[in-house]
Amino acid sequence: MAHPKHKQSKRRTAARRTHYKAVASTLAVCSNCGAMHIYHTVCGECGYYRGKLAIEKLATV
Repeated sequence: MAHPKHKQSKRRTAARRTHYKAVASTLAVCSNCGAMHIYHTVCGECGYYRGKLAIEKLATV
């Protein structure tokens, strides 16, 4: 394992860690029920994905 010869400053450490941007996931409208869901995922409300039933949702009574 590598052993650093000198201490790395807090500023240099923080500068190394800031090269990404945290962004929220892109949302899409479900074509079946109209609810919002994350792109490329099954709709949590109705269980449809790209117009086809992907997950059978249980009816709550």
